[in-house]
Amino acid sequence: MTTVDSHHHFWDPSRADYPWMTDELVAIRRVFGPDDLRPLLAAAGIDASIVVQTRSSIEETAEFLATAAGEPFVAGVVGWVDLTDPAVPESIARLRGLSGGDRLVGVRHQVHDEDDPAWLGRPDVRRGLAAVANAGLAYDLLVRTRELPAALEAVRALPDLRFVVDHIAKPEIAGGVLEPWAGRLATLARLPNTFCKLSGMVTEAVWTDWSVDDLRPYADLVLETFGPSRLLFGSDWPVCLLAAGYQDVVDVTHALIEDLSVDEHGSIFGGTATEVYRLALD
Repeated sequence: MTTVDSHHHFWDPSRADYPWMTDELVAIRRVFGPDDLRPLLAAAGIDASIVVQTRSSIEETAEFLATAAGEPFVAGVVGWVDLTDPAVPESIARLRGLSGGDRLVGVRHQVHDEDDPAWLGRPDVRRGLAAVANAGLAYDLLVRTRELPAALEAVRALPDLRFVVDHIAKPEIAGGVLEPWAGRLATLARLPNTFCKLSGMVTEAVWTDWSVDDLRPYADLVLETFGPSRLLFGSDWPVCLLAAGYQDVVDVTHALIEDLSVDEHGSIFGGTATEVYRLALD
């Protein structure tokens, strides 16, 4: 089975503004592109990847699609469109008409940066999400505990849309906090059109002093509630570099799922991503 990293980024701070890239993140405030990632994938035995949006910019999405057209390892792009715009169907159609447009597999918005915790419940946003579903794309949920109730209602309202929770909804691992994150995410996991990325955990822990045991209660919760067949490995590179190298993230994920079967490992490291994002892999 083809192995897939379902979540990484490219960026160039010299060419664009990234509002979330604060001084705390100075260590990753530089160019990261395909040439940086390619050898890391090869060393880790990862065959394909999905690049995910970092800005509220349709231009960035177009650039990622062009990159995917020239990079065989980029199997998919989770891009951005303005979900509040009535012309979401037309925006998606234009992106699909670009070079690499066939690699558009999903849409994401940085929901946890919205002031309104119920942003996903807005009628214009719901209309946009319905257009994503009609286009056959997946939707990545970038939320924290605060936004999980609104996410739950959106998932219930749109049963035909495949929702993928990024970074296990960013629990407070550094503080050892489980609730209310655990209860809210477990409720969301009961809905069959939800999936979850085993990603982003090391940067929710203490960056300079984390262990597998710190992450295990959180990983165990998503394994129990979603099950291996609805989980996807994601490196969250290069954000992960704040706390761990690429290979470290791969290794810790293997450690967290070491008791699973070979087939279950295969689901998490490629099978589920291929299904959810409808990847066209050779």
